[in-house]
Amino acid sequence: MSSPWSRRSFLRLSGNAALLTGTLAAGALPTAGAASAAAAGDEYDELRAVWQGLLLGSGFDPTAAPFAEKLALLGSQAREHRSTMAAAAGSLWPDLPLTLSSSITGSYVRLGTMAHAYAQPGTGLTGDAALATDIGAGLDHLHDRVYNPAKSQFGNWWDFQIGSPQILLDICTILYDRLSATRLAGHLAAVDRFVPDSSVTHYTGTSTGANRVDLCRSLALRGILGKSPAKIALARDALSPVFPFVTTGDGFYADGSFVQHTHLSYTGSYGAVLIGGLANLFALLGGSTWAVTDPRRQIILDSVEKSFAPFLYNGLMMDAVSGRATSRGNPRTNSHGIQGGDHGRGHGVLASIALLGTAASSAERQRWRGLVKGWTQRDYYSPVLSDTELSVAALARLGAIQDDHAVTAIAEPTGHRLFPGMDRAVHRRPGWAASIGMASRRMGFYETGNGENLRGWHAGAGMLQWWGNTYGNGQYTDAFWPTVDPYRLPGITVSKKPLADAEGGAWGLPRPDVSWVGGATDGEYAALGQFVRGLSSTLYAKKSWFCLADSIVCLAGSVRATDGVAVETVVENRNLGATGAQAFTVNGAGQSTALGWSATLPGARWAQIAGHGGYVFPGGATVRALREARTGSWHDINTGGATDPITRRYLTVWFDHGVDPVDAACSYVLMPGATAAATAARAADTGWLGILANDNGQQGIAVAPLGVTAVNFWLAGTVGALTVDHPACVLVREHGDGTATVCVSDPMRMRTGLTVTWHRPVASVLSRPATVASAATGSALTLTFGDLTGQAGATQRIRVALG
Repeated sequence: MSSPWSRRSFLRLSGNAALLTGTLAAGALPTAGAASAAAAGDEYDELRAVWQGLLLGSGFDPTAAPFAEKLALLGSQAREHRSTMAAAAGSLWPDLPLTLSSSITGSYVRLGTMAHAYAQPGTGLTGDAALATDIGAGLDHLHDRVYNPAKSQFGNWWDFQIGSPQILLDICTILYDRLSATRLAGHLAAVDRFVPDSSVTHYTGTSTGANRVDLCRSLALRGILGKSPAKIALARDALSPVFPFVTTGDGFYADGSFVQHTHLSYTGSYGAVLIGGLANLFALLGGSTWAVTDPRRQIILDSVEKSFAPFLYNGLMMDAVSGRATSRGNPRTNSHGIQGGDHGRGHGVLASIALLGTAASSAERQRWRGLVKGWTQRDYYSPVLSDTELSVAALARLGAIQDDHAVTAIAEPTGHRLFPGMDRAVHRRPGWAASIGMASRRMGFYETGNGENLRGWHAGAGMLQWWGNTYGNGQYTDAFWPTVDPYRLPGITVSKKPLADAEGGAWGLPRPDVSWVGGATDGEYAALGQFVRGLSSTLYAKKSWFCLADSIVCLAGSVRATDGVAVETVVENRNLGATGAQAFTVNGAGQSTALGWSATLPGARWAQIAGHGGYVFPGGATVRALREARTGSWHDINTGGATDPITRRYLTVWFDHGVDPVDAACSYVLMPGATAAATAARAADTGWLGILANDNGQQGIAVAPLGVTAVNFWLAGTVGALTVDHPACVLVREHGDGTATVCVSDPMRMRTGLTVTWHRPVASVLSRPATVASAATGSALTLTFGDLTGQAGATQRIRVALG
């Protein structure tokens, strides 16, 4: 049976999540708990009042937008839950049988909605004593039937140890003054049963990363509500293993990567939960006896700009680091646009960053407020302050930043960020941004689990996603994942061999047995490469992306397979929405806008999708194109998703390598935002790009106008002016001031020695890292590296003066 509630529903109510971050500003709306805390002067009561403030928010006008709409919606949802609640032996709501662990959490979620409607102003249920009585009765029913010290855990561990106790503790906080001591003690005893002190004894298994923060949150609230100093101290101290950098497994890496479930890039989902949870706990405990003072918490503060900001664009959080969360759908749509998806995830992180600023230095806090203001102002597709999936508390905090005239919005940065720790890269240029998702024996192809993300098979096969500053920001938000052809994700080289739902196994199990995945960057341009092996197929390919000033040069070489099916390299698969029919031009000739149009286009030198971007095919190529309407449902890719059919139109462009190709190859240049004229001009400039190699041994390019030579050496050899004696990635960039930067990496993390020669006169070495054992200059530059195995694929940058 499918899950009757989503993790998003939980996050919307949980104080641990970014979606429920609040504000500690003066002028908080009075609550019964806060009043009693002030009167008692008890530190536990004071902390409880702080948590109420984090849950409920403060300093907002409930009659003004966006709060009035949010509060009215909250009241409507609470009334519906109240009217359908019908306590029975096996359920509290008929559609949530308590034989399912997810239904237990789902029942607490509904009671949580009712509790918020009781405590918040403007819901139509504010202070309704009968409602509070009904909530208490519901809590008692769950306690007596399934969630008490005499019961055993079943189903999904997460429901018993994280989902249910967090919502239960939030409700107890909100309704504290309406719960008898006996009732409260019973609920706390249930939490002790399923979240014992031993749950954080060892930093392993399900007690790492975001999960550890979730467990600590329950321990801290249990300690506050039960006035147990040992519990609060344990929660605080058990956070410390989350802070340090890791080199394997779950956590933050020195390069900014965030990994959860050992083998999955998860900045935008589990990372978002972690930063939201820590923001809340830092704010809750700050200034108290149990303040989090571990100096390593600075790593978490640094992650705002090192780990999260690179993947935030115009308010959205990129899918490449969101794992199976991409299959969870868009909860609702209002007059302001579609909510949820990548934008919804991004909005939650913005709220977390805003709250985390209360624990940061004044300089950090001010800069982050500028970042948040910029992201909020630029999200035209799904306006942040119209997102009723955000809590009232989150909306209040974000609204306060927008209204603060002392905060200057910070623009989107430009540059390249490579994340070898999770096989991801982000390329940002003026007006657009792109991400590339890869897989290796370190990182899984994709993640499925709990019936989610059933067809995300090829997201790690080099999926190339991109967004414009004023266009394309709904490309992946607008029902992309349930309607796109999962065998034609943009950027991938793929075998069309049919795969089963959840192919390969759950929780990041399927990983390709390859090591050469990564690249090198000077911080502005980059060379990236992926040795591609197919999921449950014989596909073998070498893929390279060279990220430049206004474009990304894409190569696929040595493409082979013996599956008896076609193999393709997908240039683009653009979601045109429910009605879109954007013009498609090839070599200056407009193509059909009719649905079902399909064509083989020989001699294509360039193509352009109106309002999106251009594509150049160096030397000309035969490509195929298709316009189609595709229908699917969220349930197709997530068993907990809605079954309503959704139709979206797509324009797909691809190279057809045929059935069982042997050493096929192709190349193209992606130009986001380019007009037809600009694309045609680039295609006509045959001297702009030189493809130096595109085969099993090496892939490389030279772009003379940019002074760039870049080669992915899958094997040792010479390409153009570059020679290496072992596999490596080399990016050389000559500057106009007579200097050059040579960037070298060991993506395989296997080189105990490496020699790179650039056959170009070099006068001197201006700077070099300690990994360079020797550097010879003169008629050529020869760099001899020592052991690179401990560099984790990081770029080694050498600056030289040209001869």
